[in-house]
Amino acid sequence: MDPTLKLLAFLILVLANICPIKSDFSHCEKVVKNWASSSLQQRVKEDKHTLRDLLFFLHVPRTGGRTYFHCFLKRLYANAQECPRSYDKLRFDPRKQECRLLATHDDYSMMSKLPKEKTSVVTILRNPVDRIFSTYEFSIEVAARFLVHPNLTSATKMVGRLRPGATGVSTLDIWPWKYLVPWMREDLFARRDARKMMGSIDIKRNDPYNMEEMVMPLQEYINDPRAHELVHNGETFQVAGLTNNSYFAESHEVRCCVQKHKILGEHVLEVAKKRLDDMLYVGLTEDHRESATMFANVVGAQVISQALTENSSMESAANSKSGQGSSHSESLPDNDDNQDSTSDHKADEIGSTEDLEEKKETMTVGKLMEAYEGCISSLRKTQSRRRKSSLKRISPANFSKEVHFSRFSFTGHSFC
Repeated sequence: MDPTLKLLAFLILVLANICPIKSDFSHCEKVVKNWASSSLQQRVKEDKHTLRDLLFFLHVPRTGGRTYFHCFLKRLYANAQECPRSYDKLRFDPRKQECRLLATHDDYSMMSKLPKEKTSVVTILRNPVDRIFSTYEFSIEVAARFLVHPNLTSATKMVGRLRPGATGVSTLDIWPWKYLVPWMREDLFARRDARKMMGSIDIKRNDPYNMEEMVMPLQEYINDPRAHELVHNGETFQVAGLTNNSYFAESHEVRCCVQKHKILGEHVLEVAKKRLDDMLYVGLTEDHRESATMFANVVGAQVISQALTENSSMESAANSKSGQGSSHSESLPDNDDNQDSTSDHKADEIGSTEDLEEKKETMTVGKLMEAYEGCISSLRKTQSRRRKSSLKRISPANFSKEVHFSRFSFTGHSFC
């Protein structure tokens, strides 16, 4: 990277993380308590366990949420029912958009933009220490894919050429990977360049989490300001709505105060617990089978039931209009947001929805779980192959937290 651009990027990162000038304890206590009190006073409808019109999947990174999205949600909702991808800030107007499923890495502050009375929230949580290991490993895994390039400049230019015209969502566009992966990518190239300069060196092989010749040691990663900002207490901040990607105007000051005065984290934790209690469903990565079964019974069953009810209503309405001689195209509702869409595109969306409804007519929770088991097995094999291929580029690093966990100390790191 050009030295000037590198310095500018560093200054932006530093300035973005500077706490307010007035961050003494008394001021911070007032700020955090006021925010917590306001958040705790927000009421949720009594029927919080009933699925509403919009399902908001608050995807906490490295909790197994990708399997839920592909193996559950993509089977329960048609493509036409999925909201525009918004993994990093909202890309559509929820007051006008007619969609039923929103899956995003955005934090709970997204609820301030959504119709609260019509939205149900689900999420998955993971042991925070395990999640830190996974976050560290995934950052390196994705960054290592760029090592096929001769240098960092080439890799960066390639990303710049591909992203503007790319379809779908890139990992580099998703919070927090949009910050963590470029950081790790630059670090991997720097270490590779250093090895080339030194020639043949003896690389330690007994501890992949402390193999500094190949990758950034875990201890160094954990202590870096960027990890403090994005990874430490990541789940709590995301559920509370206080990440550096938050919509709450006061989020930066509250987060800064909590990071400076750890005891104030108790208030954030209470808010996060309240948010979780108000959700339709909360799963645990560690209790995978039990959580998946609960999701199928709590969420899946209601999505299937709603679809059947709606399909029955649509058939009744269609039969009624058919008797009046109305055509199907004339029964489509007017929607200002779709003025730029073609008739063919609308027809495709309607068709895909109808296909899904037909499948749901015979779908049961049992069949949903059977499909999930087959899907997750296939998905895991694909992820495993991709991981092995990526990590070969930083061999002999071979992450295995079971070997390393007992020797690594998290002393001094708090987890709300």
